[in-house]
Amino acid sequence: MNRPHTTDPRGQSAAVTFVDGRTLRCLGSWTMSDVGPAERALRGMEWPPGGSLRVEGSGIAAFDTGGAVVLSRAVMEARRRGCEVTIEGLRAEHAQLMSLVSANWNAMMAHVAARRSRRARLQSSMDSLAAQLLRGLDFVGESSLALLRAGLSPARLRWRSALNSLRLDGVNALPITGLLTFLIGVVIAYQGAEQLRKFGTNIFIVDLVGISLLREIAPLIVAILIAGRSGSAYAAHIGTMKVTEELDALRTFGLSPTELLVLPRVLALVVALPLLTVYADALGVFGGMLIASNQLNVSFTAFLSRFEEAVALRHFLIGIAKAPCFAVIIALVGCYQGFQIRGGVDDVGRHTTLSVVQSIFLVIMFDALCSIILNWWNL
Repeated sequence: MNRPHTTDPRGQSAAVTFVDGRTLRCLGSWTMSDVGPAERALRGMEWPPGGSLRVEGSGIAAFDTGGAVVLSRAVMEARRRGCEVTIEGLRAEHAQLMSLVSANWNAMMAHVAARRSRRARLQSSMDSLAAQLLRGLDFVGESSLALLRAGLSPARLRWRSALNSLRLDGVNALPITGLLTFLIGVVIAYQGAEQLRKFGTNIFIVDLVGISLLREIAPLIVAILIAGRSGSAYAAHIGTMKVTEELDALRTFGLSPTELLVLPRVLALVVALPLLTVYADALGVFGGMLIASNQLNVSFTAFLSRFEEAVALRHFLIGIAKAPCFAVIIALVGCYQGFQIRGGVDDVGRHTTLSVVQSIFLVIMFDALCSIILNWWNL
């Protein structure tokens, strides 16, 4: 039989030892912070196969709920092995705490199990995330196949629907897009003017406004606006059709919802977003020109002359090249969230909000990735 024994039983740490093979003597401080050594010793204990077992607790100097739980677990394990356990020598307050722990043992263990289930909940969340990712990839693959079929047979594509989406998502977005990018150009130039004036480098306002707007800010702002304006509309429209079982009716007639609802929106947005980006570039730069003229005495002629010298064509092309990628992300995420709706009107609102959040997040992530790659390529 093992005789586990922790060091320094007279000190603060809890300790246990067998005496004559039938007496378990408890010593030291059986508190939450000091019961660890005794708990490890009890876990490795080889209990007698049966008979009587006496737990001697007169040597316990301090006792709290943690110590009571450890001692109760040991007593229950000994009884499970067939031992008749008696506890002797405990102080009155310690014995009262042991009785309280024994009476509420099931509730305490349920609480511990609930805490342990956090890991299970985390695992469930990870599994759910992986399942969503797989469904998203499946949707992207299905959309790609539909696009391939439409490319091989253009008559399959609903051109009228695509043109209508181009009007709604492109032409109707001109006012808000132009106003916002104009104001952003004003803000960038105004804030830059305050700093450049201190160093007498007024002309560099052109570099600040031109490069930042054309390369990063204008494409990103336009994409965020379209994600909130059009991406949410895609999710709400398709989700409403699913709630009202219109999608089931389309499948009953042998029609593909992907070809009817997704492809026209994707193609329309791929065309509209680069054009909106060019429009935003022009108005943003114009806003910067106004502030440069009023705050820094940089005339329109000087601004445009410096703009031609300082802002390379690649900055404009990089911004325009990002726009179709942003368009694909926004359209696919919006349509995907629409197809994921399972419940009623409340579920439509939830997935509509989710489509905006995911679109903006993925657009910014893609933009950051492009920035890193272009930096590696010295572009």
